[in-house]
Amino acid sequence: MEDKNQESNIGDTCNLNGNCSPPTKNISINLNHGKNIDDISTPSELKFDEDFEFEDPDVTAKRKEMEICLENPDIVNIEKWQSFAKSKGGLIADEYRRRIWPLLVGVTRDEMTEPPSLDELSTHVEYNQVVLDVNRSLKRFPPGIPYEQRVALQDQLTVLILRVIIKYPHLKYYQGYHDVAITLLLVCGDKASFPLLCRLSYGPTAPLAPFMQTTMQPTQHLLNYMLPVIRRADDKLADCLDKAGVGTMFALPWYLTWFGHSLNRYSDVVRLYDYFLCAPPLFPVYVTAALVLHRAPAVYACDVDMAMMHCLLSRLPDDLPFEDILVTAKKLYDENDPTDLEGEVDALERREEEQRRIDEERLRQRRVERAGRNRAANGVLARLRRVLPRSPLARGAALAAAAALLAVYAYYRPDLFSR
Repeated sequence: MEDKNQESNIGDTCNLNGNCSPPTKNISINLNHGKNIDDISTPSELKFDEDFEFEDPDVTAKRKEMEICLENPDIVNIEKWQSFAKSKGGLIADEYRRRIWPLLVGVTRDEMTEPPSLDELSTHVEYNQVVLDVNRSLKRFPPGIPYEQRVALQDQLTVLILRVIIKYPHLKYYQGYHDVAITLLLVCGDKASFPLLCRLSYGPTAPLAPFMQTTMQPTQHLLNYMLPVIRRADDKLADCLDKAGVGTMFALPWYLTWFGHSLNRYSDVVRLYDYFLCAPPLFPVYVTAALVLHRAPAVYACDVDMAMMHCLLSRLPDDLPFEDILVTAKKLYDENDPTDLEGEVDALERREEEQRRIDEERLRQRRVERAGRNRAANGVLARLRRVLPRSPLARGAALAAAAALLAVYAYYRPDLFSR
């Protein structure tokens, strides 16, 4: 069994670097099942592409350079690995990712320990829920693998997730976390994926830490940076999105899972992970902005309707040029530092809060009016019961007459019944 880290929840405050570090206090683990991205979009079935015969000459040259560096990785600085990950083609293949991903986040060989058995963790209070989530992730496994291998991968994924939430009990597991975990597991294996996932989940700059708080407020706050970035780049597109009232919910699965939940092609998912593992914590939000900007023509062609716009944006096509999108995202980040956007995000959230207050007040008024009409109707019925004769036949005739009079009254005074 993993040792529990004796640090606990700080609440829902995270800075732009993803710092959600908790104060010292031990609390029980609590899965945040409200964060169910399956309610937002259907998980995509991964397509594990075969290698292409043709390879870009620049990528081929980088492949050779990477192989030389991997012969003696201890003398290679982190900037070199980051350059490989960010440049065209990323880390090219999983055989390189398996060794370089841990280096990008500072994982050492000493941390790559043997995992405990599933039986050792099966008594954990959240074991059954994690198993349910893992079973829902079958589409993320390589197709056509033997049953025994698939079961082994499922068990490894369950163990991986449980190890992290046991080590950091203040973290709130969210549905979508398994999409990140399965990507790390498929690439790095069960030994390296655990310290790697720990780095992403806990620490001053852990990019997944904001998602693992008590509420979604920190996540929503960070995702809101997408809208000012889009507005600065394309005011017309921002107006179109604002008019449709589509908000940012369509991009929530992208952000929570680093696109692992929403993309069909495995090669696209791992390419993005190459970059995200060595980028600032908020960089995936800039990728969402770049992706929306790329799809501007489709947005303009769509009806200005919230439901239709959400449907359009949430379904990602298979042919997205992610190399170009990453270049655009990098440019957007360089030109729009997150600290420069704080005022615009705060103003946006104040407007949203004011609109929410107005909507709630309007709903409250409707309830009050409805209750008043119900009381008035009940009063009329009560008075009728007092004056109506007791005989069923006579009472029926009286009710019919009253209904006829009421209909005549409504005809001449419709204003009293139009509210």
